[in-house]
Amino acid sequence: MASSETTPASSDLAGLEAGLDALDSGQATEQGPFPLGRLLLTRVLPPLVAIALVLTVWQAVYWADVQPDYLLPSPGDVWDEFNEMWRQGTLFDYVWTSVSRGVLGFLIAVAVGTPLGLVVARVRLVRAAIGPILTGLQSLPSVAWVPAAIIWFGLTNGTIYAVVLLGAVPSIANGIVAGVDQIPPLYLRAGRMLGARGLTSVRHVLLPAALPGYLAGLKQGWAFSWRSLMAAELIVSSPELGTGLGQLMDTYRTMQNQSGVLATIILILVVGVAIDLLVFSPLERRVLRNRGLLVRAS
Repeated sequence: MASSETTPASSDLAGLEAGLDALDSGQATEQGPFPLGRLLLTRVLPPLVAIALVLTVWQAVYWADVQPDYLLPSPGDVWDEFNEMWRQGTLFDYVWTSVSRGVLGFLIAVAVGTPLGLVVARVRLVRAAIGPILTGLQSLPSVAWVPAAIIWFGLTNGTIYAVVLLGAVPSIANGIVAGVDQIPPLYLRAGRMLGARGLTSVRHVLLPAALPGYLAGLKQGWAFSWRSLMAAELIVSSPELGTGLGQLMDTYRTMQNQSGVLATIILILVVGVAIDLLVFSPLERRVLRNRGLLVRAS
């Protein structure tokens, strides 16, 4: 007669199967949202403490007269510049001019870099021909393209977008190449057995399987887009182009206004961090969660 008792081994196996089923369903160990107190303690408090520490050190160095006031202004002087831009109603205009350029340039870079990366990843001859070139372009400083772009397009938005594309496309393409290279061959064979070929294979097999590497390439591509944009705006200045953060910083430099320069640097940093926190970090967490790689205790 079969025993109805559950052995420790069978109990462990059942627990393992339940855990794997939870991972497959995307539930993992998440058991609801963070409590508010824990969220504040783990997500909000650490960056606030870091910012407070930086401001404290900055103020202490200012009080120590390490540099003259016109070379190293106090945090209060920089804050006054923010207040002045806010009072004049120009703060969001400067930010929007740069952000709109950066987002549009990044979207164009995604449209170019994604198919380019897929072709390089899947066609050996193309990889041998332009793979090293993409790697070299990725390591080339974006500011090096500015003089050539000015000769090609003049002092226009075309120059700015050209520099952004040349800075971002290689990172996006290399990201998707890395993602495709990490796909287990079994996935590709299974896709072919199920009839996934051509664009169908790209849509339903390659891109989903390469998503972590592709997302890392997109994140790096945005960083290169933003850096390239600032480099272009610093040099390409014209009344017809409007005033972005790069042009604003160069204007403050011409005026020898160090408080304004530092205020603009802080704005550039804040925009970069905000885009990462609001766009790429949630996407990254969602991908990891759907693959059972993000475990969060209740």
